[in-house]
Amino acid sequence: MRNSQGLIQELVLYAASAALSCLVLFAGLRQLDPNRAASKKALEQKKEIAKRLGRPLIQTNQYEDVIACDVINPDHIDVEFDSIGGLDNIKTSLFELVILPLRRPELFAHGKLLSPQKGVLLYGPPGTGKTMLAKALAKESGAVFINVRVSNLMSKWFGDAQKLVAAVFSLAYKLQPAIIFIDEVDSFLGQRRNTDHEAMTNMKTEFMSLWDGFTTDQNARVMVLAATNRPNELDEAILRRFPQAFEIGMPDQSERSKILKVILKGENIEENIEYDDIAYHCEGFTGSDIFELCKKAAYIPVREFLQAEKSGEYPNGPRPLKQSDLEKALSSFRKSRKSPAGYQPTYQAPPWVRPTDPENDQVQNAISEISELMSHIMNRHSEALNP
Repeated sequence: MRNSQGLIQELVLYAASAALSCLVLFAGLRQLDPNRAASKKALEQKKEIAKRLGRPLIQTNQYEDVIACDVINPDHIDVEFDSIGGLDNIKTSLFELVILPLRRPELFAHGKLLSPQKGVLLYGPPGTGKTMLAKALAKESGAVFINVRVSNLMSKWFGDAQKLVAAVFSLAYKLQPAIIFIDEVDSFLGQRRNTDHEAMTNMKTEFMSLWDGFTTDQNARVMVLAATNRPNELDEAILRRFPQAFEIGMPDQSERSKILKVILKGENIEENIEYDDIAYHCEGFTGSDIFELCKKAAYIPVREFLQAEKSGEYPNGPRPLKQSDLEKALSSFRKSRKSPAGYQPTYQAPPWVRPTDPENDQVQNAISEISELMSHIMNRHSEALNP
């Protein structure tokens, strides 16, 4: 009897120690999981999206959890079409091609001619409002905004990069309507070269193959939206997958006036500001430049208020922004813009000189350096023989 009781006690202790070892092992593996923080953040994102959309939580894998960290709720985006000055024709076209198919899918469910756009490219100089347009599209359409970052697609494990790219599209399909946004797309989907790393080449191939797979599903409300200021560096296969491309160019005088009105709306300003006159003197300014100009002008009343306090005066607050403040800021802003970054060499190659390949230039330079080294060695050798 005692032997049986001792055996039972040993079995119980063995089972308890095994269970404790398993718990410690699982806890250690969980702490060593590199995607633990991303999975926790992704779960919070999924709960928030499910609450907004009024549907249960979606089932995702570990790769989709990593991409879910870049999902942006459109309710948290504070950019609308009304907050973008100018670009009226482009906004109208984007409303018809992008927002309507996402809002009213029943109007575009019949036939192939009215199928939703699967790719839209926004290109133009920096600071013209490409990223703001992308945010406004997500806000106006109510679509889930997936901001793809190349750093989240890279992995040290072989094959994980392709799985993460596949997770972008699978997660977008589960959360549709969805917009997959790639800012500075030329850095990710640029022209394929022999010098590219194998992992980057596989990522591009996987992305393009999955993109083509979505075009076969007429009911999938998933769109790829990209922005770049170097459209010439995009791969030809990528450009083919963007059936709609919009150039976001430099604003003209009327558009600059509208941008000024949008920026100064709701600010403490005087009513007699001549927007057209300021816009006329802002020739060559982008929307971002005009915003920085208004910020510089807004500091002038604050600076005067602080100087008045130092002098012993106590006004009620900073005065409203005046026309003269914008003109003063414009003069100083022009001086600060004259920097070496805008320098362009005036040399132009003759028309008969053919463009060369950079790889060939490197080979030629190496050959010339080797020949110079060999000639130097031969000269030293001849001097040693003939002192």
